[in-house]
Amino acid sequence: MSGPAPQSKMETEFDFVVIGGGSAGYAAARTAAAAGLLTAVADGSETLGGLCILRGCMPSKTILESANRFFAIRHAAAFGIHAPDPRFSTREIRARKEALIADFAAHRQSQLTSGKFALFRGNASFTSPHTIKISGEDSASEISAKSFLIATGSRPNFPPIPGIELAITSDDLLETAEVPDSAIVLGGGPVALEAAHYYGSFGCRTTVIQRGDRLLRSCDPDISDALRAAIERRGTEVFTGTTLEKIEKTGERFSVSFRANDGERLRMEAQTVLNALGRAPASENLGLANAGVETEKSFVRTLPSQQTSAPHIFAAGDVCGPHEIVHIAIQQGEIAARNAARLLAGAPASETADYRLKVFAVFTEPQVAQAGATEAELASAGIPFHSASYPFSDHGKSLVHGETEGFVKLLAHAETGEILGASAVGPQASELIHETVVAMRYHATALDFSLIPHYHPTLSEIWTYPAEELAETCGKRSNP
Repeated sequence: MSGPAPQSKMETEFDFVVIGGGSAGYAAARTAAAAGLLTAVADGSETLGGLCILRGCMPSKTILESANRFFAIRHAAAFGIHAPDPRFSTREIRARKEALIADFAAHRQSQLTSGKFALFRGNASFTSPHTIKISGEDSASEISAKSFLIATGSRPNFPPIPGIELAITSDDLLETAEVPDSAIVLGGGPVALEAAHYYGSFGCRTTVIQRGDRLLRSCDPDISDALRAAIERRGTEVFTGTTLEKIEKTGERFSVSFRANDGERLRMEAQTVLNALGRAPASENLGLANAGVETEKSFVRTLPSQQTSAPHIFAAGDVCGPHEIVHIAIQQGEIAARNAARLLAGAPASETADYRLKVFAVFTEPQVAQAGATEAELASAGIPFHSASYPFSDHGKSLVHGETEGFVKLLAHAETGEILGASAVGPQASELIHETVVAMRYHATALDFSLIPHYHPTLSEIWTYPAEELAETCGKRSNP
């Protein structure tokens, strides 16, 4: 069976045009072309690849792996291994990151230039509901389409704090990979905490200042509290419930003035200040008003079908939310493309995103991961549930690893026993969580889960303990 016909920039009218060639955009274009739609992608970024590959997931995890290795070497004496003078090279860490990212980006670039769809290099903006103008390399291009997808991603957020422009962003951190002698990290989300872990692992005196009342506000409080306790034991100072007032530079040093949660005015100094106060959707300069596309707090408003207020225009990924996570962006892009094909065939855009199995991970030390619903979400929805947890400090393989901080937790429906959510803070949490995702995918009960054989000793067998507890209180086996 032959694939879709090559599509050229000579075309000026398309069935489906994607604005943005990142993870969501590429997934949508690939899906649309495979469905037989005449498809194009417009991307005005300096380098093709998208946020995840160029400035997000992959480069950050690459330098974090160097941090993890160095951290392990510094603490190797507990295992009878002595490395008295470990050293690191930020130049070599950056070189390794750049080599890996170049390979990842080259692969994505080959996908975008494969000829399965037309690629226009330039920034796109709507001039009407069915027409966009492209400014840049292909600045002479004005193309029209029966349907569109907005997948322009996000950019660092700059809240109205005096001096915020003096702080570096996560983009800057990835470009330099330098480790200062001291750093103040503004924010308490994944980007902030991973940056703090990176700095702290190399001996940088690190302070985290979070405006919210706790770290990782999308997690349950017990998860947030466990992570905070762990990173504070490693020497990172944490302030929550703060009000940021200003950032100043004096010579080569920077200071952050803020009010603590008790109202006390404090001023901290460091060599570097990192702005990790979230990201904002890249929805400006798209001419959305010309297309009848509505936004809310800069996010493109979408229906569960990924349709915007203009039904033939869809959105996916960070530009619309509600979960700014790569695998969800890909899912949204694919759904949007299939729904566009339905619309063009005269059918309703009937497919919707299912966030029941949403997965979340933070690559700190210890790691944090979460799947499905949280306790707060279940309580808000009025769903009766029971919770059970088990600590890594009482788990054999964790003791062998010397990584005993944290715990795992399962949430199950109080009446049916179906597993509705799971969380972990501890060793390899980002890997362990996927076992619970598989269970939830097939609507397993706690009893079902408890009966699955687990090899001993492994980290993954820790899930059997909360599963057994829940099986006794609310579980009923759903499968023979």
